[in-house]
Amino acid sequence: MSERNGNGFLSSLLLKMLALFLAFVVWFVVSAPRREVVSERAFAAPLSLVGMRRDLMITTAVPDTVSVRLRGRASQLRSLSSQNLEVTVDLRWVQNAGDATITLRPQAINVPPDIEVVSIDPTKVRFRVEQLRQRLVNVRPFLVGEPATGFQAGEPVLVPDQVLISGPASLIQKINEVATERIIMTGRTDTFVQNVAPVSDSSLVRVVEPQSVQVTVPVTPEIGPTPPATDTKNENPVRH
Repeated sequence: MSERNGNGFLSSLLLKMLALFLAFVVWFVVSAPRREVVSERAFAAPLSLVGMRRDLMITTAVPDTVSVRLRGRASQLRSLSSQNLEVTVDLRWVQNAGDATITLRPQAINVPPDIEVVSIDPTKVRFRVEQLRQRLVNVRPFLVGEPATGFQAGEPVLVPDQVLISGPASLIQKINEVATERIIMTGRTDTFVQNVAPVSDSSLVRVVEPQSVQVTVPVTPEIGPTPPATDTKNENPVRH
């Protein structure tokens, strides 16, 4: 009887030790993240400005990215990338042209709950907002090079010869024409027709319509100088 009791006690002790070991393993796995080293890391997060009214536009430089410093467990920081840390700012509050300032707050960054936003640099972004305007302007053909020797280029004909452009009011009022893409004249010997896009010199001004114009460039042989007329009255020699 005592031997059976002794075996039961030993089995119970082994089960308790096994349960204690399993509990330790579970605790160790669950608590591992809490025991992980906390560190900081800087990211270049894209800055996205959304919600601007369609009749307004930003005309001064705005940074493409901002520096964001985060604190958290090293494994979590390693799993993050700059692309999924986009800083989004809603500009629906901008209703009029003029100078505007936005304050970048930690809430604008979508980070996991256990990650802390330590700092953002810069914390403020200033820019200029202008009213959009449209205007019809002339199109100038951009001819490059010269026809072949003995040939000459005539006056190009454009259809249409005007396009509608759009941009900030301060620039639109100063623009009277836009040029086409390059039209290569080098070595030409015949009249030719080419469809080319009108382009703006300013990144703030775009061509609304049409997106293409037809340019006809006459190329003809050069006409040399007319030889002087011969006096036929004195062709016969004088006889004595």
